Amino acid sequence: MKQTTIAVINQKGGVGKTTTAVNVAAQLASAKTPVLLVDLDPQGNATSGLGLDKNIPPTTYELLLGEASLDKVVLATNREGLYVLPANSNLAAAEVELVDLEQRELRLRNSLQNTDFAYILIDCPPALGLLTINALTAADQILIPVQAEYYALEGLGQLLNTVQRVKQSINPSLELLGVALTMYDKRTSLSEQVMDELKGHFGDKIFKTLIPRNVRLAEAPSFGKTIFEHDRWSKGARAYKQLAKEVMKRVND
Repeated sequence: MKQTTIAVINQKGGVGKTTTAVNVAAQLASAKTPVLLVDLDPQGNATSGLGLDKNIPPTTYELLLGEASLDKVVLATNREGLYVLPANSNLAAAEVELVDLEQRELRLRNSLQNTDFAYILIDCPPALGLLTINALTAADQILIPVQAEYYALEGLGQLLNTVQRVKQSINPSLELLGVALTMYDKRTSLSEQVMDELKGHFGDKIFKTLIPRNVRLAEAPSFGKTIFEHDRWSKGARAYKQLAKEVMKRVND
């Protein structure tokens, strides 16, 4: 089975990164296409957002430090075909503890080799430290969620520079899968302006699907559910279903 690893990344917080990682992973997952969601954010929101207790070890932290093997860390979720590598605040310490270890940038990549997952999605932390470098080294593609707001492009230059450095030094096959516009409100001219600006920078790398501002999307994690379990007829669910289709199409083209 061909495996595709996608890092969902933006070092700016609050842009719908975890929501995107969780719901795209959930939509891609089925019995025939098992998907692994790697929670690489010390906040552990992808873990708790799927109704899992993030405080029971082992977690991604133990995996990166070589204290637990992948099969001991992977958890099944309520959604068929969707599995998670959980994370909690311990992971913040990994930034420091990895510094002195051999092959520190390759820890995640080495841990994820030879698995049976069709897709691996990595929910990256909102920072450009060693955890993010591990994600970029392990990934084939990156997906960047960008919020439709004034400072949407702020910091993206820094992110793309980091991606470029990883591509040149460690992972030459790393590519941009696409940019997804989140929290989009078609009633505001601002959303349109941000869209135009992004198109100027990224052209056809912008996904056609726009993720709307949606109350049901915001609520779902507090119930420990994906948007599909929480309200599958909502605008948010329809949008993520569509985005997952686009992701699959781009990966397979």
